[in-house]
Amino acid sequence: MPVLNPSARPVPLSPTLAINEAIAHKRREGKPVLALGFGEAGIPIHPALTRELAGAADRGAYGPVAGSAALREAAAGYWGRRGLPTDPDLVVCGPGSKPLLFALMTALGGEIAIPAPSWVSYAAQAAITGAGAVPVATPPGEGGVPNPALLADAVVRARAAGRAIRAVVVTLPDNPTGTLASEGTVRRLCAVAREHDLVIISDEIYRDLLHDPARAVPSPAAFAPERTVVTTALSKSLAAGGWRLGVARLPEGRFGRELRDGLLGIASELWSSAPAPMQHAAAYAFGEPSELVGHIDRSRRLHAAVTGAVARRFAEAGARVREPEAAFYVYPDFAPLRDHLREAHGVRTGAELCTLLLDRYGVGVLPASAFGEPADALRMRVATSLLYGDTDEQRLTALADADPVSLPWIASGLNRLTEVLADLKAASGHTLAPALAG
Repeated sequence: MPVLNPSARPVPLSPTLAINEAIAHKRREGKPVLALGFGEAGIPIHPALTRELAGAADRGAYGPVAGSAALREAAAGYWGRRGLPTDPDLVVCGPGSKPLLFALMTALGGEIAIPAPSWVSYAAQAAITGAGAVPVATPPGEGGVPNPALLADAVVRARAAGRAIRAVVVTLPDNPTGTLASEGTVRRLCAVAREHDLVIISDEIYRDLLHDPARAVPSPAAFAPERTVVTTALSKSLAAGGWRLGVARLPEGRFGRELRDGLLGIASELWSSAPAPMQHAAAYAFGEPSELVGHIDRSRRLHAAVTGAVARRFAEAGARVREPEAAFYVYPDFAPLRDHLREAHGVRTGAELCTLLLDRYGVGVLPASAFGEPADALRMRVATSLLYGDTDEQRLTALADADPVSLPWIASGLNRLTEVLADLKAASGHTLAPALAG
């Protein structure tokens, strides 16, 4: 009989997790590393959340697939306070928004249009479903939302070729760029979605980390409520990434209820029910007690201060940088230094630039190509939140300080970044003016 060699379908590790492992490996070797690659919120869990989690630790039974009534009602209240009245029966809970997004893609079927650039997992998840993703460029300075005109063109072209784009993902505010699309762009996208019968999946996990708290997030659920799904979780605003708890808000009407049935069927086979102790703590969190609201406000200010300082360092080195508007990401573009990087360092691609930064300088960042941009794009995502400290004591101090960038450990990281960027361009023979864009 012939010998059969088993094989497995290749699925690469998520780039964000891969850079985290690469940085950890360098640290185990005793090498200094400036960790700017992993999108973790970088602040300690609030004691109120650990208290609630501990109080529910004895809840070992399976619960409803959609999530507990208490959690769904709390999530509905959370959205209602943001101008999105929500039926608790149309809220579905899962072990993080990431599996919820995958289950939604599976339930909807067909190809998914995604922003370019966009968070690494959208395209990867669409590929795993077998349908695939169609990247659509975002308008200048408005990350997270595909250009509406280009989206319409992509849908028409795909359908003419016999392919079905059935949904579009948006991220408000955006990862990787740290920007927020305008209301006008979101409204135009909603009009395209109506015209071409697309479902909108609005990932709003960074919604509460908009640096200007007076600014509104233009959720498509406000403009196209009949076809918009909204997802969020605890991992960013409350720095509970390891707790893995997310929620999805489904649209009213027949479509929303049909989608709920399909989503619950998939969830019942994938995770059965999210962990009951986590659901209890999440219900408390989505109720937004004052102690957690204040905690999120302080984290927002910390993120704004440090991303702003990091953006200035890149601008002073000659990169083009938009002023960060949300979360803890900066997205500098080294195109102005392209000739120098090629001549002095042999760098032609974003991946080569990021490899140089990690191998020579111990600076871990992710290239734009990881987020769906062309290989020759010299942009990168810089995640700033691990600059806040190596211990909870340092992180809590940073959270409370009115001027966190002046704290010795944060200032040290910023100074190291300045040194690295200065050395990177030292052989250029010329000085470029700062280019921090408004």
